[in-house]
Amino acid sequence: MLKTISGFDRIGEENAFAVLARATELAGQGRDIINLGIGQPDFRTPEHIVEAAIKALQDGHHGYTPATGIAPLREAVSADLLKRHGVETDPGNVLIVPGGKVTMFMAILMFGEPGAEILYPDPGFPIYRSMIEFTGARPVPVPIREENDFAFSAEETLSLITDKTRLLILNSPANPTGGVTPRSEIEALVKGLENHPDVAVMSDEIYSQMTYDGMEHVSLLGFESIRDRLILLDGWSKTYAMTGWRMGFAVWPDSLADKARKLAVNAWSCVNAPAQFAGLAALTGPQTAVRDMVAEFDARRRAIVDGLNALSGISCRTPLGAFYAFPNIKDTGWKAKELASALLEETGVATIGGPDFGILGEGYIRLSYANSTENIISALDRIGAFLDQ
Repeated sequence: MLKTISGFDRIGEENAFAVLARATELAGQGRDIINLGIGQPDFRTPEHIVEAAIKALQDGHHGYTPATGIAPLREAVSADLLKRHGVETDPGNVLIVPGGKVTMFMAILMFGEPGAEILYPDPGFPIYRSMIEFTGARPVPVPIREENDFAFSAEETLSLITDKTRLLILNSPANPTGGVTPRSEIEALVKGLENHPDVAVMSDEIYSQMTYDGMEHVSLLGFESIRDRLILLDGWSKTYAMTGWRMGFAVWPDSLADKARKLAVNAWSCVNAPAQFAGLAALTGPQTAVRDMVAEFDARRRAIVDGLNALSGISCRTPLGAFYAFPNIKDTGWKAKELASALLEETGVATIGGPDFGILGEGYIRLSYANSTENIISALDRIGAFLDQ
């Protein structure tokens, strides 16, 4: 019997991929499936980005790059952050990584161990808790409540910090809820964190360019008092419809940057070269496709919220960011995961049950509106007919 470390007995997974696999299987059997489960844009990567990758291949960029990423790309990331957030960052602190999960893994690995506590949003991206448990640290959920429009509460978050807290994970705009935390709460949190100088912060801002109704995205990079312990997570996957390219970046504080570089050397050597040139074209090229995609998501957001609120037993807050709705289904009488499974098997509509995003997710399901308005309306009609039978 092979014996692995105990962490592998605790590690979880992301059920959205299991739902995707089942939806694909049903579609292969001839079923008409509408997938509102998977969290990826349904748009093509803009053509000038694809062409940049092709050119890189044709120009012979087939070898290793520096583990931290090619210098022009790290410089472009710094320039982009300055343009969007008004904050200067040293390109030497930028690490190009194969997707957003890598930064989560690295940050949690650095601070997680038995006896430590790591705070994470709940409901939240499931990999947070999975990786915390893998390290043996104690996961401490920060409640993300519907009554707060799914924004975190600074007061409640700060109340959960103890002398064992090593890392605080934040996510706004948020998956799975679509919540966006307002500036007032972020400022209150940062002020309170000044009393906890030994707590590191990882801010997952992968949806930073997807906000609606004039809602401001407030980057944690803008707060000097925590810059020496802040890890920023962002990337290309959502903004530029590049989920399959596996392109992300992180900004690390001086004290952790070289540790992150060493992990990169040991784990993946470098991100593949042509994808890095594509990422460079994304940041430095036209942004029209980004604006058009967000505008289309906005229209779909309105359609899905209106449709959900018209269904029996369902109520839905209007999400202010990302591309997810997180309706309350408690009055339907269904448990969330059972409803999500029934909707897929009986109606062909793929959704994700709220408990897949945390212990506080019961009573909710997640729907991604990264699908056409026509399909969204059809899916809502199917859900309504199912609930009314």
